[in-house]
Amino acid sequence: MKQIISTPNAPQAIGPYSQAVEANGFVFVSGQIPIVPATGQMPDGIEAQTEQVMRNIGAILEAAGLTYSNVVKTTVLLKSIADFATMNGIYAKYFTADCPARAAFEVAALPKGALIEVEVIAAKN
Repeated sequence: MKQIISTPNAPQAIGPYSQAVEANGFVFVSGQIPIVPATGQMPDGIEAQTEQVMRNIGAILEAAGLTYSNVVKTTVLLKSIADFATMNGIYAKYFTADCPARAAFEVAALPKGALIEVEVIAAKN
C-alpha cells in the first residue's frame, strides 16, 4: 500500500509524478529542483539554488512527519560537477550527523534549466 505525500510548501509536480510517496516505512521524495513555491521562479546561482532545493525537500519531509535526520539516501544531480564543492558546503548544513548515503552526478541538462536536482529516500522508523 502506498500513500501520496503532498504539500503546498514545495513546488507542485510538473508532470505525472507525486512530490513524494510513502510505502513500507519509507518515503521516496521525487527529485526537487529549485523552484520557489510562492513564485514558480528559480533563484540564480548554485548557492541559492541548492538552498531552495533543500528547503523544498524539508517541506516535503515535514508533510510526511519527518526531518532530515530520517533521510537514508540522496541523489544529487548537477549541471556542472564544478559546483560540487559549493553544493556540498550547503548540503552539509542540512546533514550534520549520521549522514545519509549519497551519489552525485553531472548531467547534461535538468528540467527548466536548473543547476541542481536532489532526490531523497527517508525511513519512517
